[in-house]
Amino acid sequence: MMGAVSRLSAQTVMELKLMLRNAENLIVTFGIPTGMLIFFSIIRVLPTPDDTEPVAFLAPGILALSVIGAAMVSLGIQTGFERFYLVLKRLGATPLRRWELIASKALAVLLTEIAQVVVVVGVALALGWRPQVDQLALAVPALLLGTSAFVGIGLSMAGRLRAVATLAATNALFLVLLVSSGIIFPLDRLPEVMQFGARLLPAAPLTDWLRAAFDGAQIPVASLIALPAWAVGAPILASRIFRWE
Repeated sequence: MMGAVSRLSAQTVMELKLMLRNAENLIVTFGIPTGMLIFFSIIRVLPTPDDTEPVAFLAPGILALSVIGAAMVSLGIQTGFERFYLVLKRLGATPLRRWELIASKALAVLLTEIAQVVVVVGVALALGWRPQVDQLALAVPALLLGTSAFVGIGLSMAGRLRAVATLAATNALFLVLLVSSGIIFPLDRLPEVMQFGARLLPAAPLTDWLRAAFDGAQIPVASLIALPAWAVGAPILASRIFRWE
């Protein structure tokens, strides 16, 4: 048991260092979400619900986007190229187990997200955001469940696809989720069928949970079910299909 904990902690530290010293990762995890928050809060070109300031609507969605960027895009691409350059093959020859590798990557993403939350919330407050605090405790399970879901998705792709295919797939999915999950404009502007379909994927439920946490909104039933289901199912899938090389 102590050996597993030691391996897990050492690998988590290494994964965190790799994430934070990569310029491309920093752009995806910090630059793009923060830039979008500032731009669309000042330049009012996106639709928002009636009497809602842009920053108040955008801030929870941008937090969800930060999770997607760190847990799926950044982690998926990094892991995909680690497989390509045979880094994971070498790790596979060590006592490190598959679940320990996945857990260490998830923990590194969580630690990165703590910094993301501080940055995004700080910028949003500076732009005039005044969140409600009645349901603020919902933010913790929302972030944990969202991280688990998108780490599982990112590693499922990185563990089976070629590195270039992982790069293309994660970026394409990032764009699709950005425009179809209620992150930057209200989900109710989409047809009802598309709304329901979006809430079966993890991005819209994560956004719903975060809006409930910061704005006091109600979480749709579909989102209450979908996010925990993805949080459990995606990492299980990743641990079963992940290949070291």
